[in-house]
Amino acid sequence: MNQSQREHIATVVASTRKNLSSQAVNQQDRTIRDSWLRCIELHGLEPGRMQEARILPWTQLREHRDRMEEFCSIARHTLKALYQQIAGLGYVVMLSDAQGVTVDYLGDRVAEVGLRRAGLYLGAQWSEAWMGTCGVGTSLATGRALTVHQADHFDAAHIALTCSAVPLFDPQGQLIAVLDISALSSPQAKSSQLLALQLARLAAQQIENAWLAHCHRNHWILKLSPTPAAGINPDFLIAVDAAGRLSGCNQRARRMLEKELASSADNGIVLGRSMEHLFCTSLDSLPHWLASASGDQKTLALCHSGTELYASVQQPAARPVQQVPLAAQALPAPLAALCGGDRGLQQQLQRAARLLNARLNLLVHGETGCGKEYFAKAFHQSGERGNQPFVAVNCAAIPAELIESELFGHLPGSFSGAGNKGRRGLIQEADGGTLFLDEIGDMPLKMQTRLLRVLAEQEVLPVGASRPVAVNIRVISASHHALDQLVEQGRFRADLFYRLQGAQISLPPLRQRSDLNWLIDNMLSTGMQLSAAARQRLHQHGWPGNLRELSNALAYATAICDGECIEADDLPDGMGERALAEHAQCDRPELPQEALRLIQHLRAARWNHSATARQLGISRMTLYRRMQRFGIVSPRQQ
Repeated sequence: MNQSQREHIATVVASTRKNLSSQAVNQQDRTIRDSWLRCIELHGLEPGRMQEARILPWTQLREHRDRMEEFCSIARHTLKALYQQIAGLGYVVMLSDAQGVTVDYLGDRVAEVGLRRAGLYLGAQWSEAWMGTCGVGTSLATGRALTVHQADHFDAAHIALTCSAVPLFDPQGQLIAVLDISALSSPQAKSSQLLALQLARLAAQQIENAWLAHCHRNHWILKLSPTPAAGINPDFLIAVDAAGRLSGCNQRARRMLEKELASSADNGIVLGRSMEHLFCTSLDSLPHWLASASGDQKTLALCHSGTELYASVQQPAARPVQQVPLAAQALPAPLAALCGGDRGLQQQLQRAARLLNARLNLLVHGETGCGKEYFAKAFHQSGERGNQPFVAVNCAAIPAELIESELFGHLPGSFSGAGNKGRRGLIQEADGGTLFLDEIGDMPLKMQTRLLRVLAEQEVLPVGASRPVAVNIRVISASHHALDQLVEQGRFRADLFYRLQGAQISLPPLRQRSDLNWLIDNMLSTGMQLSAAARQRLHQHGWPGNLRELSNALAYATAICDGECIEADDLPDGMGERALAEHAQCDRPELPQEALRLIQHLRAARWNHSATARQLGISRMTLYRRMQRFGIVSPRQQ
């Protein structure tokens, strides 16, 4: 730690302890100081901790990028144009999601080592709760465009950086991303970053407008401006659906319309309003504002203030005919992103789409690694609870002695080791949203009884409490166990089983999917290719670990290959060698269901007999007898 860092830590500590007057700080300083206070009081951060940059591993980063894939593809052109303007000055361009994770990035490859060390890199986590006051995190926390320059940063490890960030909003007004221009070093004066912030603002507006045009391409889009440039570079974009109601708008239009409605009894609510309520026109008249051949500019008046704006419109795009089946068109984007054309999975997703807003709990079956949590997240994001919490719990990973307090929470001092502070349980954290219980078959019987009460009464009783707390949750549970067999064995409550199984979805194992090429191409790192021999080897493999194994195999091959093309020898050892014998056993149609389930357990344990026996709760001799009875032979013995 150098002298300037020690001085910065002292400044942060002193500033957060003082009650500075409004005359002592300007608005920007007040924003920074409020962020410092949040870091200490809300996030529990220490000014002197010297937090190193956090770069997410590829497997975690891919989840964030997958969710933002469509948005990033729309934003990419603008990001490239912005980077061309500032690259020579040492800046990088970062696009972060609503969790502060950098999902797209443009920077100087020559300076890549230093940029990665500083966190100005793809996969960097810049939330305020993790990194303290910073451009991305504080923009997310405030919803405002700002510059966090050098000593504005909370953590002394980052005081050399300068970051100008602008929040990005979707057409419904939800903050979905942050555009950030950052540099490792800059002039000391904060005013030196005014141009960077302005460039980021302009680029952010272009991205928001492009995203609105994409999301509402099947709606009418009003383009309005106080100057005669409405059709070229409009200030305000407003989408109007087939019923003549406002379905989306950019941020500038939202602010303009909220101000227009402020004096009325509408409380400034914009979306869902009839356009006749806001403009002196109707849906049927919108073709009147299509650009004319003469280029004449027409004006449209606002109903309440009478303000006239230059107007043009973009008509709905012609819908493609017979490109995809109607059912596939109706599939919500998060669910559609899980499938590359496999018919079996597509049918399961279409069934799931019809259950999105049904008042039913969902039970998801599938082998280990086949994407049960990915499906649960996509299902949650597609439904009416999509903007509410999604809390995932791996019931097999929490120690039995802690699962009660983890799920249900506890009051201060309610048990040995509880401490003098209470804690909300994961069930309460999911209130209003979705609770995903992975490996539910491994939940202890005592906890099954308590969970049953939560589902039946929609209330939770924390450990040590005398009064229950009401909760509104939807439960999605998943298991690679056959829960009906666990019920027969007395290891799972029948009444809980039927509560959880309001509806059932089965995800196919990877070996049965026909869209393997699509999955491979989606999981490959940017710029990497696969040779024909390597692709054939992947197709020959039996994939006992399913999607998780495929992801690991591609990550391994990417790491060890010499160039940008993965060859067969770059794949993990043994990939595809035992596939044919293994695959033949699993797809024998004459095998009873019990035998197929046994094979699934063996495959999940990579044919480790001891591990499989422990998982099933039987002895190895019993396992061997069952394998012999069904003619199941380990590929290692063939």
